[in-house]
Amino acid sequence: MNQKIVYSFLLLIFMIHSLYSQRKLSGSESFGNNTIGMDGMIDTLTNKGSTKVILSGKTKYTDYKIFSHKRDTAYIDTTLSIKKEYIFNYLRKDNFELLAFHNQGQTFNSLGYSFSNLNRFPDLGFRAKQVSYLEIDEIKYYEVPTPTTEITYKTGLQQGQVVDAIFTLNFSKRLNVSVSYKGLRSLGAYRRALVSNGNFRGAFQYRTMENQYEIRGHVASQDFFHHENGGLTESALQNFIDENPNFEQRSRLDVNLNDAESQFDGSRAYIDHSYKLLSSRDTLNDRDFGNIKIGHVFTSETKSYQFTQGTNTTAIFGNSNATSATNRDAISKIVDNELNLEFNSKYVLGQFKAKINLTKFSYGYDTILNTNSNFVNTNFDGNALSFGADWNVRLKKFKLNAAASLTPGSSRLSGNFLRGEAVYQKDSLYTITGSLLLNSKSPNFNTLLHQSSYDDYNWENNFSNINTRDLGFAIDSKWLNACVNFTNIDNYTYFDENNTPQQFGNQITYLKVKANREFRYWKLALDNTVMYQNVSSGSSVFRVPEFVTRNTFYYTDYWFKGKPMLVNIGATFKYFTKYKMNAYNPLLAEFKLQNTEEIGFPTVDVFFNAQVRRTRIYFKIDNVTSGFSSKNYFSAPNYPFRDMTIRFGLVWNWFI
Repeated sequence: MNQKIVYSFLLLIFMIHSLYSQRKLSGSESFGNNTIGMDGMIDTLTNKGSTKVILSGKTKYTDYKIFSHKRDTAYIDTTLSIKKEYIFNYLRKDNFELLAFHNQGQTFNSLGYSFSNLNRFPDLGFRAKQVSYLEIDEIKYYEVPTPTTEITYKTGLQQGQVVDAIFTLNFSKRLNVSVSYKGLRSLGAYRRALVSNGNFRGAFQYRTMENQYEIRGHVASQDFFHHENGGLTESALQNFIDENPNFEQRSRLDVNLNDAESQFDGSRAYIDHSYKLLSSRDTLNDRDFGNIKIGHVFTSETKSYQFTQGTNTTAIFGNSNATSATNRDAISKIVDNELNLEFNSKYVLGQFKAKINLTKFSYGYDTILNTNSNFVNTNFDGNALSFGADWNVRLKKFKLNAAASLTPGSSRLSGNFLRGEAVYQKDSLYTITGSLLLNSKSPNFNTLLHQSSYDDYNWENNFSNINTRDLGFAIDSKWLNACVNFTNIDNYTYFDENNTPQQFGNQITYLKVKANREFRYWKLALDNTVMYQNVSSGSSVFRVPEFVTRNTFYYTDYWFKGKPMLVNIGATFKYFTKYKMNAYNPLLAEFKLQNTEEIGFPTVDVFFNAQVRRTRIYFKIDNVTSGFSSKNYFSAPNYPFRDMTIRFGLVWNWFI
């Protein structure tokens, strides 16, 4: 990440925070119909010391809104719960179906897969580096009555830490701007395990007085720099398993790579705006159409990946014949322009949006990287025209949502996409959801064309489209949360034991069932999540553990007189059954098949969490049983999972 951007961002937060903090607010100062403040008061610091300012208390937590990409509304939540424990990690989301590598910020192995929300187009690839990459639908937009800041801090492994800072304010009730930066630097316990990541996001949204014109957008700049050690050597692995006391300090263990590193970068600009040509209140009662809007969505995104090694000679990658090329990045660029027309009509029972997309793409390298390669082309590019529609309707307690897109022709982006969803909600008792996804798209670009100075890592393929069909059912209630997904995949693309991309000739048939239930008694609770998976066809290339379980037993109570502190104290047990887990290839930044080792193990984490006003404090001991358990815990073959680690963190909200 460019240091100037980071320093400018931190300086902006400090200046705005200082500016607003110097004002002594009165009870009559308001935003719209709401009075500034949170919890009925705020504390300011003047030259005379601390001053407590009592406000009217009309500003509520529901005034601090968060909007998703789909325009769903949530609120800034400063409470403490077991779900907050699950998402207090580098990804800031529940990673139940993921297995982390030992150092935070590194990649994750997959314990389960989800196909219910696939993208329309293929991606650059190098997926192991994109687990923490923030996509378009992960960017949040805000509306707040007062300037709002959230700081998340967590200690790293050995040296370093992660900080995620979000600042947002409304210049008026209709204009909001937010800036966010997540930075991580962590050395890790093993040699050559340094991680240095950065995610910068700047977002805004604006609407005119009567919502006739609306615009929102964001810019994102993300970079991920990793040292790559290739895992433990054969002798070091044996010393780890045998618990050789001379190697309790993990940095003494030898690794396969001593001078390799990878760099993944991404930048994106996104704008979504619309103009209302005709509103329903301007129409007559017998009009067939209302709320007609014309819109435009612009997306420009560039991603690049590079693996470098100082000596370029190692037995794990084979022979090398490098050219003198200075730029070795694999680069993809996609520019997409969407024009849409949205309206309500009695003929479609709800809201309908017709779309047309013009997409320009390119992928490849600047030059040949290997003197022994026989590439005709070092890159490919082209244009694609897509036609699609969205449909949303609400009928009493039913909601129906559908989205479809068709990209005809022989372009690398040609394919089709259909996603449908039916939702039935019975008040606040339960919600039942059924979903269907049909998707056909090209495999990721790095499986079609890849260059390397190593002879065995050069290929040019003409693979068929991957065809995915996913049928899902889910129920959310106060008694049980559960979901079932049944997935079929044709032309599944994977990396084999020889690190070469292949397409599976038969069909993948994959069943996933996941359920969650919490039991409470007095101040104690037991939260259980269980997942069952079965691959009835294609298990030779598509591999998952049969069972994954997470069980958290914890205690919740208020401490001290006046209940100033809420605490959560407990332990989390997680286990997955043994299976032939995919191995990690650092050159490809991908996971590949392996048939020699089965991995499955339990872990126990102990935590103490507390909430004081709008601050949540987290104290955790990872893998607490590692000191006396067998050394059979691995994130991937040759890559040990973390030993017992003590870490501290907090989430702090300011409402100025």
